[in-house]
Amino acid sequence: MLRLVLPKGSLEAATFELFDAADLTVKRSSQVDYRASIADPRVDEVRILRPQEIPVYVAEGLFDIGITGRDWVEETGAVVESLGKLNYSKATNDPVRIVVAVANDSKFQQVADLPKGVRVTSEYPRLTKQFFLDRGIDADVRLSYGASEAKIPDIADCVVDLTETGRALRAAGLRIIDTIITSHTELIANPAAFADAKKRHAMQQLLTLLEGALEARGKVLVKLNVSDASYAAVLKVLPAAKSPTVSKLASGDWAVESVVEKRLVNTVIPALKDAGATDILELPISKIIH
Repeated sequence: MLRLVLPKGSLEAATFELFDAADLTVKRSSQVDYRASIADPRVDEVRILRPQEIPVYVAEGLFDIGITGRDWVEETGAVVESLGKLNYSKATNDPVRIVVAVANDSKFQQVADLPKGVRVTSEYPRLTKQFFLDRGIDADVRLSYGASEAKIPDIADCVVDLTETGRALRAAGLRIIDTIITSHTELIANPAAFADAKKRHAMQQLLTLLEGALEARGKVLVKLNVSDASYAAVLKVLPAAKSPTVSKLASGDWAVESVVEKRLVNTVIPALKDAGATDILELPISKIIH
């Protein structure tokens, strides 16, 4: 039913990992194969292409849905439907930023300090030109095909680049002076395909699985039994933001289960035992669907 395009490159491994967690495992004959398949009746075709190209191909109807970054949707100006954000990136679950950066020893402290004719190198020429135009700065924007940070200061005065943590820019001796946009990974759809009720329903079902897998990341399910006498003390230990599920047992005790952040479970479980909980289980979670 759906023709799906996934990003190749920096997002590739993280995307395949997410689809696997969502029980939508992507299979291909080799690491360099651009065609793949998903054993799901809602997916007819899977292609793996550069994220820069995906918004345009989806807008043109070559694919029904695709995953790319909001940065490339904005850069290409492609007219697509946004099905929703997917909170993951190359190395973290955080969004990335397109930033303006200069050399550490540059006299420029903010974008307003940049002079007329400032030399700017970027993989995002459309976004960059508009950013400087909106601020009344006549910038000489040059398309970069990569390694933009290496062009400072002899080839360019500043760079507009994508960063997730800022670490690579700092390592290159650059400092950030402004942010153009904050970008997130996004599931996008062709407008005509989205208008088809059957296809739209299939898209939304896939999104449910992907969001459920993301929501479950870093979380476990803790189950336990507790007596009336210890009930109040045990509930105080459990994270307040995660309302526990409670049921009465035939023995008169209570059965309690709650979602807990994995990073907290090493302190929560001993505290539950100290408070009087028994038969404590920690279980993995594959998906959380709200």
